Amino acid sequence: MENNDLVTRVVTSLDKHKADDIQVIQVTELTSLGDYFGSSNTQVKSLADYVEYDLSQQGIQPLRVEGYSSASWILIDYGSVMVHVFREDTRQFYDLERLWKDGRQLDVQE
Repeated sequence: MENNDLVTRVVTSLDKHKADDIQVIQVTELTSLGDYFGSSNTQVKSLADYVEYDLSQQGIQPLRVEGYSSASWILIDYGSVMVHVFREDTRQFYDLERLWKDGRQLDVQE
C-alpha cells in the first residue's frame, strides 16, 4: 500500500470520528523514522481506538502503539506513517508542528 493511501485512510478515520485540527506533515527528507506523521487533539483514547479499528477492518495493523495508558499522547506506528493523538495541552506543550516545520505540511481539508 502506498503511503499516500495510508495517510488518506488515517485522516478519513480521524475526520469521521470528529477529530479536531488534523495535521499531516511529510518528513521523508528529514528523518528515517517515517515518511509522514499526523496529529489530532481530542478524545485521545477513542480516536486512537477508532483509527486502529478502521484500519484493521482494511487489513492494516500497527507495528506498535505507545502511550495508551496515559491517554495524553498516543502514538500509533504504521511504519512509514506515524499517528500522534494528543490531548490539547500536551500537543501545545510538545508543539511537534514547530519541531518539524521543515517538513511539507499537507492539506487535509479535501
